[in-house]
Amino acid sequence: MDTDSPSFTKAITLDGLAATEALGARIAAGLSVGDAVTLEGDLGAGKTTLARAILRALGVTESVPSPTFTLVQTYETAKLTVRHFDLYRIKSPREIDELGLDEALQDGAALIEWPQNAGDRLPPDALQIRLTTIDADTRRAEISGPADWVHYICGDAHGR
Repeated sequence: MDTDSPSFTKAITLDGLAATEALGARIAAGLSVGDAVTLEGDLGAGKTTLARAILRALGVTESVPSPTFTLVQTYETAKLTVRHFDLYRIKSPREIDELGLDEALQDGAALIEWPQNAGDRLPPDALQIRLTTIDADTRRAEISGPADWVHYICGDAHGR
């Protein structure tokens, strides 16, 4: 994304699973081919829970495990193909090329956990979400990205 491109930042408190599922549904509504959603946060912050909520909102009914060991899981939905990446075990950004992130974005969308391990391999216009644990049931989501996501995240502007 060009630094002169319009963008937004929003912080949302997620009080429980229902709030996480609602955010996931809003993100799913905006996803299209070429979109990357990065999910950053400490272990247990809710990255996989939010990814699962996005995929469920897209109609995925199968089990949605964390791809920590497989590194990438692919889901075919009625709307588009979504690949769920977990970069926790990635040691070098060069490994991203072997996982097929570019191809995933050409064919569909990508949900990317542990994006900080990708170096400069992530698309600059990714929707970025940083999750922080407040307590056992509450998370804070700091969301930033291209302005065309505002409608889906905040519901107060025209989206894509």
